[in-house]
Amino acid sequence: MPKSCAPISTPPSKKPVRTVIGGKVYILRVRVFERFGEDAFEVSIDPAPKLDPSVAPPFTAKQGQYLAFIHNYTKIHRCPPAESDLQYYFRVSSPAIHDMIKTLERNGLIEKTPGQPRSIRLLVAPEYLPRLE
Repeated sequence: MPKSCAPISTPPSKKPVRTVIGGKVYILRVRVFERFGEDAFEVSIDPAPKLDPSVAPPFTAKQGQYLAFIHNYTKIHRCPPAESDLQYYFRVSSPAIHDMIKTLERNGLIEKTPGQPRSIRLLVAPEYLPRLE
């Protein structure tokens, strides 16, 4: 690091982050510490724990509506919805749908097969889903 730059203050550890890699949900943990006078990082990547089927998972009202739509669509059509089906129903942009799908996947509420269309699989028991509005 050049002497003219002030050192960046970093917290001793970062909040764990959930991410999806290859269709599986992982928890990334980063620990920042000083080693030999410089910042060093320790990163761990662990599989995220599966949802407990006996407990209602936490999700927002909006996420609940998306989950309820996925459940009902799959029940009626015998295949999961495409992102365009969600876009048509909720009347939002394609990027908004994609972001919501990524969020639901990252939170462990759905599962997708990478590169396969219409592969959304609900991981929430139907009894925990709200009524579709």
